[in-house]
Amino acid sequence: MRAVTPWWAVRCLLRGAAVVAIVAAGTPAQGEGAPTAFRPCIDPSNLPFANDRGEGFENHIADLFAQQLGLPVKNYSFPQRMNFVRNTLRYRLPEQDFRCDIVMSVPAGYDQTSTTIPYYRSTYMLVYPRGKGLDSIKTGTDLFALSPQARAKLVIGVYDRSPGSIWLAKHGLEDQAKPYPMMSPDPEMYPGEIIERDLAQGKIDAAIVWGPIAGYYAKRVRTVELVLVPLKSEPGVKFDYEIAMGVRYGEPEWKRTVEKLIAENRSAITQILREYNVPIVNEQGDLLR
Repeated sequence: MRAVTPWWAVRCLLRGAAVVAIVAAGTPAQGEGAPTAFRPCIDPSNLPFANDRGEGFENHIADLFAQQLGLPVKNYSFPQRMNFVRNTLRYRLPEQDFRCDIVMSVPAGYDQTSTTIPYYRSTYMLVYPRGKGLDSIKTGTDLFALSPQARAKLVIGVYDRSPGSIWLAKHGLEDQAKPYPMMSPDPEMYPGEIIERDLAQGKIDAAIVWGPIAGYYAKRVRTVELVLVPLKSEPGVKFDYEIAMGVRYGEPEWKRTVEKLIAENRSAITQILREYNVPIVNEQGDLLR
């Protein structure tokens, strides 16, 4: 089953990480010797995050880190679905090396990996087409200030069991929600379809999507101008999350190396994220311009 929302958002942020991480053997990355390549675990087709052609922002950050370490990049691709970490970062056959050494995006504190310091914070976004009756919405709460008649006509695309669906239900708009499945058996489906296809074509009036997906795909749409409204966390609904990188437990030296790369390249990392129109927010959920 192919995930059509960020795998970590579905399995950790929305449901809560209930499984205690299995600690891998305390072997440094790529065995006892020095690494011979920078080896990220990636999804082969999951823009804006990563793909096999090196077109995602995770790919570019990996390239940056590898260059500074003087190493080539060697990706290990596996669709981001259930048990992604177990089948990539933590998987190896007897007498063989691990297949990859780092997951480039995990929520801070994710317990299936040893997480690094965060490298960005983003939030879910309400996305709507300009000039279609929703232009007065500048914040999430503005949605509830619409007239009852206007609210009743809305169709808002959300992934089921996501913060967006919880938020709409909390405020009495569950009838306006059009749920999309978190998982799909179709390998051709991708997270941005809710924006590029249904929202751009007028099949829904608005969508609530994780920030990097919202920003990237809204920028790609040419048929209509799309407005992005950052959603702020509130009691009972968390929208914004810090994103870190994940390495195996028992590899403190490798973790320190990655954290040093993050700390020394914050400006370059932020520039890469900006190129992909990733919304970056502060701890209060305000957009950083």
